[in-house]
Amino acid sequence: MKVLAIDTSNYVMGIALIEEGKVLGEYITNLQKNHSVRVMPCIEALLNECSVKPTELDKIVVAKGPGSYTGVRIGVTIAKTLAWTLKIPLAGVSSLETLAANGRFFNGLISPLFDARRGQVYTGLYEFRDGVLRSVREDQNILLSDWAQSLKDLAKPVLFLGNDVPIHQDTVNDILGDASVFGSISMYNPRPSELAFLGLSKPDEDIHTFVPNYIRLAEAESKWLEQQNNSL
Repeated sequence: MKVLAIDTSNYVMGIALIEEGKVLGEYITNLQKNHSVRVMPCIEALLNECSVKPTELDKIVVAKGPGSYTGVRIGVTIAKTLAWTLKIPLAGVSSLETLAANGRFFNGLISPLFDARRGQVYTGLYEFRDGVLRSVREDQNILLSDWAQSLKDLAKPVLFLGNDVPIHQDTVNDILGDASVFGSISMYNPRPSELAFLGLSKPDEDIHTFVPNYIRLAEAESKWLEQQNNSL
């Protein structure tokens, strides 16, 4: 089975192509550039380099969020379009779960995180059990200080992953102390190949009804809904 994975949910853009237990190709950049004009050329280049035609693909996997609202929409829209056009299955995977997969060899809990501004983060709690990544706490939007305090009560080492970790590292250290572990910089980029393998075990989505998981509304949308409720 040939699987194409797409992740544009944050600054990191990742495209991967796997077949059975092998990574055929992988493309990753961590740049503040417009994903919308780069994704399709990157997909085309990777398929050409791997001598794979679009019609040979068996499944599309996409990072469904949370993350950048625009970035998540771009990836999901392209994935849905490809899956519908090629008439192949589509699977969505949490962007946080994809990042957590980088902690495969850590003996403890894993907290991937993306900055959500104003002291908040998108995060979840994961761990590997018998080589399989499991969710311990669901993905959520929460104040980093509250999150760290809740982890302290678990009395277990926690590995923090993500390019936004340095923003919150001092707060984490202040609350968790020696229980906090920080991955190397090379572990901070989510790997699209990990996304692809995670997607193999995910159920197929209904292409027409599949939507991103933003976790929280964009600020503009939230304010609009608040105004609508106040006018009732």
